[in-house]
Amino acid sequence: MRVLVVEDEQLLADAVATGLRREAMAVDVVYDGAAALERIGVNDYDVVVLDRDLPLVHGDDVCRKIVELGMPTRVLMLTASGDVSDRVEGLEIGADDYLPKPFAFSELTARVRALGRRTSVPLPPVLERAGIKLDPNRREVFRDGRDVQLAPKEFAVLEVLMRSEGAVVSAEQLLEKAWDENTDPFTNVVRVTVMTLRRKLGEPPVIVTVPGSGYRI
Repeated sequence: MRVLVVEDEQLLADAVATGLRREAMAVDVVYDGAAALERIGVNDYDVVVLDRDLPLVHGDDVCRKIVELGMPTRVLMLTASGDVSDRVEGLEIGADDYLPKPFAFSELTARVRALGRRTSVPLPPVLERAGIKLDPNRREVFRDGRDVQLAPKEFAVLEVLMRSEGAVVSAEQLLEKAWDENTDPFTNVVRVTVMTLRRKLGEPPVIVTVPGSGYRI
């Protein structure tokens, strides 16, 4: 899942991004509304965590732009105000969910994951394919009942492949969904991660390489 965090309180923004990355999400961070508009014009995000009171371009206007463009991106709006009328107004603008500050990080993560499931064809909370069971919420993976311990990027790559339901996923798509914009697209990080993931999942191999196209399960 790829997430954009838009928050002008830099310490909070960086803390949220770090926490979401530990949950195997690819996260980009910006600190004002103008930068947010620039990013959503370039990258495809599953979820935007959007502070409402932003400098340069207000969060409401960023949200309106996402709606105007007809993007499948879901918006989780953050605000220091817990007033009901304020929450209603944010939802009417086009936000998909609303979370007042201060918030528990566990709740933020749960809401981001819930919104991420709504950006594509609805899938069950626990993904199962080829003897693999993957639970995004609990960060658990089992292969034929055996617990498989994965690093965050390995988990993210496996989740993307599982969600594709047998379709081929290119290395470029994996790079976009599992890594942030600071990753060099010319590195072999995808190939190395897939190799490690195959080894950890064990025999027989379930990740198939499609020459010239990508990978599938």
